[in-house]
Amino acid sequence: MTQVIVLNGGSSSGKSGISRCLQAVLPGAWLALGVDTLVDAMPASLREGDTGIGFAPDGEVVVGPEFRALEAAWIAGVAAMARAGARVVVDEVFLGGPDSQERWRAALEGLRVLWVGVRCEAGVAAGREVARGDRIGGMAASQAESVHRGVVYDLEVDTSRAEAMTCARIIAERVAAQAWTV
Repeated sequence: MTQVIVLNGGSSSGKSGISRCLQAVLPGAWLALGVDTLVDAMPASLREGDTGIGFAPDGEVVVGPEFRALEAAWIAGVAAMARAGARVVVDEVFLGGPDSQERWRAALEGLRVLWVGVRCEAGVAAGREVARGDRIGGMAASQAESVHRGVVYDLEVDTSRAEAMTCARIIAERVAAQAWTV
């Protein structure tokens, strides 16, 4: 059975909503962990400057070496939880496209992983970004396509056209189908 579901999509694409819905529709207990979990756990000093993670006024996200070091440890920790028996839904933003996916792929080697692209039209994501009020303007539109370039998925869903629960059910169906192919 699938041990890890990696959801990749831009800011405000609906990944967190899908994660919560997956916890409701998948059998058993699934942990939902996202890159926001990592950023929130970091000291405030790493959310400023050029060593941690920074957010430009236009929504660009810049990451530095201290962020990358903590991210590598976090990814390894998530993989360790899955190896210890936890089933995990990862809510990610592959700012580096295929390089970001490769970091996860290397850490998750040997585990059953379902790679899911969470697409959302830039205009729809930008509208959500404004409605949320907790994001820097421009982030959603700039990430809507860039986080998917060069990334390989087992499945893609589009939250521009479907609600989070509908997307979660599509993903859950794929998880169930994979359970039969073991």
